Amino acid sequence: MNQDQLNNYILDLGVTKVAYCDLEDILPEKYKHLKTGISIAIHLSEQIIDEIDKLEGPTHTYFHHYRTVNSFIDQVSLKVSMKLQQSGYLALAVPASQTINEEGWNFKGLFPHRTAATRSGIGWIGKSCCLITEEFGPRVRLGTILTNMPLEYNEPMSSSGCGECNICVQSCPAIALKDTTWYPGITRDEIMDPKACSRYMSTHYKHIGRGSVCGICIKVCPKGGRVG
Repeated sequence: MNQDQLNNYILDLGVTKVAYCDLEDILPEKYKHLKTGISIAIHLSEQIIDEIDKLEGPTHTYFHHYRTVNSFIDQVSLKVSMKLQQSGYLALAVPASQTINEEGWNFKGLFPHRTAATRSGIGWIGKSCCLITEEFGPRVRLGTILTNMPLEYNEPMSSSGCGECNICVQSCPAIALKDTTWYPGITRDEIMDPKACSRYMSTHYKHIGRGSVCGICIKVCPKGGRVG
């Protein structure tokens, strides 16, 4: 299997965007042999995102959509990793929305999808701490597969495209966003307060569903909502 075949296989599974990057320098030691990152993006439903209200917050439909897309990403990532293995390579599908707590409060994923996405040039990290694409704004969900298959890498994203815009910062009901412009290597905590975000969602949107999501920063971003 060559890269064109892999690319076509991934897109045929329903992925909106796919790109490739070198992650060896930032991977944990036990994963450095899987230095190639495959970043995938799924375009969320514009209709469902548009229904999120700045004052009332997310809808039940958005909560269901969010979880359904995460499940879809996990299925796609599994199929891609199995395809790579059948072709003689090692592969690890990073869970779409798994959180690991090894340091008290500091919940985080196995490897940050947004890092793989910026390294592969899919987009930059906005002041909302969401991945922003030029085509769809933050209205995407991400997946990552790590592999030892040698691939041609895309040009990494090196700067933010947010400029002076801070609509997401002004709209955040949790006051969790710090109006910080992203650059490669910046930490999540320099952009947002994840504890404040999580606390607000748990307090105000628990009726939507267990493990509630918000989505207001996604809704208000002027980079999104271009369909229709």
